[in-house]
Amino acid sequence: MADNSSLAIAKSGKKDEFYTQYADIEAEMNAYVEYNPDVFRDKTILLPCDDPEWSNFTKYFACNFERFGIKKLISTSYARGAGNKQLTLFEENSPLYDAKKHDTHGKLFTLTHDANGSGNIDTDDIEFLGYLEGDGDFRSEEVCKLRDEADIIITNPPFSQFGDFLAWIMEAKKSFIIISNQNAISLKDVFPLFKNNEIWLGQGFKGNVGYFIAPEYEDYAIAGQHKEGFIRVSGVMWVTNIDLGKRHEILQLDTMAHNLKYNKKLRKKLEEAGVPLEYPKYVNYDAIDVPFTECIPSDYDSLMGVPISFMYKYNPDQFEIVGISLEVAEPMKNVAKKGTFLQGGNRFYTTLLTASDRQNGYLYHREYDRILIRPKKGGNS
Repeated sequence: MADNSSLAIAKSGKKDEFYTQYADIEAEMNAYVEYNPDVFRDKTILLPCDDPEWSNFTKYFACNFERFGIKKLISTSYARGAGNKQLTLFEENSPLYDAKKHDTHGKLFTLTHDANGSGNIDTDDIEFLGYLEGDGDFRSEEVCKLRDEADIIITNPPFSQFGDFLAWIMEAKKSFIIISNQNAISLKDVFPLFKNNEIWLGQGFKGNVGYFIAPEYEDYAIAGQHKEGFIRVSGVMWVTNIDLGKRHEILQLDTMAHNLKYNKKLRKKLEEAGVPLEYPKYVNYDAIDVPFTECIPSDYDSLMGVPISFMYKYNPDQFEIVGISLEVAEPMKNVAKKGTFLQGGNRFYTTLLTASDRQNGYLYHREYDRILIRPKKGGNS
């Protein structure tokens, strides 16, 4: 019960302060640097809502400023954030420190050169440039100006505001690397960007699970998954529009017959539903259901619905994204009688009945959100 319970609290309470571990930032950025060693060279990077005393994003890029050849690092803090409540050394040791503004105004920090004459550019050279006019909200005019100055925007934005934050970036046509929960893939204003290959998933967290520093939350993870001082979030992902090697990896596939014979998860699902051992077709859309990404068949060239998690393996040279069940599924009221299926938002339905379906007298099973894909010629092999 731990995986997403705190996310629900964050969404309803608008408290989304999940601070990212240094090691996770390093692992992700290494993927872009390995693919293109000059990805950050001569670039101005904006880290919005990332106080350098609290944010590992600022620490990471400050430590790698010279190695990456960064032109300028801009970091802002958000007055209402938990980290902002602490008085930082950057602020305390500055003649610009104002106790009256500390709790109500965002702060501005930059890194451009060897400020202390040590011979190296690192965290000690971060300069506190004073207070913002407002609280540092990313939508404010002054933070928008910083966005427009930057080449790349990198941060872990509030999960509840991901759609707005992404739109804020896309409006300015900036490169970016940000974190979200995979539920964001199906958002009305976000999915078209994935579909049109304007954005995609980054290297990702191990097992699609992130452990974040979250001072305001209790971690409900089971004992074996709990890490002291952290909160566990499943289905977490990096979203970007910067190219990396993973995006071009071919997903290795087997034939329909091989999957049906040897894939234990697929066989179990079909056998428990009491249906023939074949890929089921949707009753409200002309496509087959592929319940597990690993079971995408190599010898099927038409439309198929795959789990949202498919996006972690998506290669635009191998597959075309056609749509999502929320948008293209025929409403079940047009297909079957009321009472024969579990009602809800638009989704694909199959005859893969579960025990719960049978108990309720349903004839059709409501599947999870599905992404509709089609293999590209020569790519599905």
